[in-house]
Amino acid sequence: MNRVSHPRSVSESSKDNSDDQQQLSDLISVIYDAAIDPSRWEDAIVSIVQFVGGAAGGLFCKDVGVQHATVPHRFGFDVPLRVELFRQIYSSAEGHFLGDLKQPIATTDLMSFAALTQSELYRQWAEPQGLVDFVSAVVDRTTVSTAIFGVFRHRRNGLVDEHARRQMRLIAPHIRRAVVIGKMFEFKAAELATFVDTLDGLGAGMYLVDPGGRLIHANTAGNAILDARDILSSVGGRLVASDPQVDRTLRDVFATAGQGDAALGIRGIALPLTGRKGDLYVAHALPLTSGARRRAGIVYTATAALFVRKASLAVASIPGAIGSAFKLTPTELRVLLAIVEVGGVPEVAMAFGVADSTVRTHVSRLFEKTGTARQADLVKLVAGYTTPLAG
Repeated sequence: MNRVSHPRSVSESSKDNSDDQQQLSDLISVIYDAAIDPSRWEDAIVSIVQFVGGAAGGLFCKDVGVQHATVPHRFGFDVPLRVELFRQIYSSAEGHFLGDLKQPIATTDLMSFAALTQSELYRQWAEPQGLVDFVSAVVDRTTVSTAIFGVFRHRRNGLVDEHARRQMRLIAPHIRRAVVIGKMFEFKAAELATFVDTLDGLGAGMYLVDPGGRLIHANTAGNAILDARDILSSVGGRLVASDPQVDRTLRDVFATAGQGDAALGIRGIALPLTGRKGDLYVAHALPLTSGARRRAGIVYTATAALFVRKASLAVASIPGAIGSAFKLTPTELRVLLAIVEVGGVPEVAMAFGVADSTVRTHVSRLFEKTGTARQADLVKLVAGYTTPLAG
């Protein structure tokens, strides 16, 4: 018997959409709180699992060239994921770590469900827990390692469907930013003095600003960057970028931060900065609007934190070697490095302030010159020029 669905009124649809937006906004807030306070990660994972539709989830980190992964944060599964269980399906399962930053990947995209059920991983680990599929998104990628966030689907959820993919696409950019920021900023202190000491101990430059870009606080590394007056400086007490285009973007980001987590997340918070001598830097902005992050603002006039670090690929010999090997133009090399440091085409386009089509044109040329076909291949290519000791 076919089930007949009745059309809903416009007001009902609007209410559902409003509820979805509020749920997403609340979830984004929890995720960014976890970036500051790692003890909040389990709460964040519980909420993400519910949002995507699953029974368990976690953050999985794997170095390039090895078969095992670590799980620093997880929820819903306690049975160890033994390396030997993956050997039978490793060539397929590794696809989770090689995926495009914009597209979630399900295990059943990489292999058929029938093949999965014949594996030792499914028989010994997944099936006893009622797990039938896994959907993941890449949340951090460097030249030597990759991190993904994944949600396990229970048999009551069914295999990964389009709704689960949509939910993962919505939330993955925020998990990605929280992971990157969390790597630079581990907030443990409860008292202001200890908090300031923690900030001063960061290798990354850190600035607290108000909506107008006025500097509330800068740590030791941040002051050193300002003193150099290369990429950033303090003018009349305001944080100013040397590049006019980047400066306009920062003004917009700082003003938007006061509107809350969702507003800044939609506008994007990753920016590439280039020094006068060609040194590459990456800046990440974080809104200070709720929970632990609001307390971290030191004074309530601070609405955003900006973290600036030298790009890990800014090892003098690496960009030059890659550019020479493949006869890349300076712009093509800059796009290649940005894909590794910032993300996919939309993120790079937003960071550079150009159209997606412009970046796609450069990426097409990169594919032609390097003999690759995917952005993941470009990342692997760069990894081949970097040793684990680099950066």
